[in-house]
Amino acid sequence: MKDLLKEQYNPQQFFLMAGPCAIEGEDIALRIAERIVKITAKLGIPLIFKGSYRKANRTRLDSFTGIGDEAALQVLAKVKTTFGIPVVTDIHAADEAAMAAEYVDVLQIPAFLCRQTDILVAAAQTGKYVNVKKGQFLAPESMQFAVDKIQQSGNNGVILTDRGTTFGYQDLVVDYRGIPTMRAMDVPVVMDCTHSLQQPNQTSGVTGGNPAMIETIARAAIAVGADGLFIETHPDPAHAQSDGANMLHLDRLEGLMEKLCILREAVIRL
Repeated sequence: MKDLLKEQYNPQQFFLMAGPCAIEGEDIALRIAERIVKITAKLGIPLIFKGSYRKANRTRLDSFTGIGDEAALQVLAKVKTTFGIPVVTDIHAADEAAMAAEYVDVLQIPAFLCRQTDILVAAAQTGKYVNVKKGQFLAPESMQFAVDKIQQSGNNGVILTDRGTTFGYQDLVVDYRGIPTMRAMDVPVVMDCTHSLQQPNQTSGVTGGNPAMIETIARAAIAVGADGLFIETHPDPAHAQSDGANMLHLDRLEGLMEKLCILREAVIRL
């Protein structure tokens, strides 16, 4: 991860993957990116802008899935060129890897798909960084096999992201032992501070969340040595098209990052 951004930022700082859950349109994506860029540049935090070009794993048929694949990918490309920052998006099938790689720097594998060999191999073969989210159903140790599939396909640009583990039917829990366990695989490890607070399988068919705990999740992740944080953020989460229930309000991002930078400095001194 460091070599993707090392010329611009302090390599001892944690990096941030942040943006809206889904690309809702060009204007709002650029506005969100501009705010995040200003915050991270001020604090010296390496940034990868995040936005899903399509949401394939929706509970209900009438849920928002996107503005169209090419349109959304072009928005991500515009964010990249406008602000000079790398961008990341999800893919959901092997045949999407090459298409998305034309526009983004990092391909993200959703947690439910982290064991799908064809998707991992296709992503690896693009030569892009591959961020694999740990399945809610997997032990951290099992992610070694995902790392192996990508590296054995000729790509050493692997990132692992923890997003919590299924706890009962409608909640997730974060086991922070997983961060050092996965870091021992010699890859950067990220904590997804928003999806780990999802409350899935609600009877309404709309996933719930607990965004009040985002700071708690992030602080703990930095304390145990996470290399990066993943945070979905939006200027109006209540009206976001996807996952608004667990997103951080954009107005709260700067204050949170300031606190986490102080914590990171303390961790480095230990």
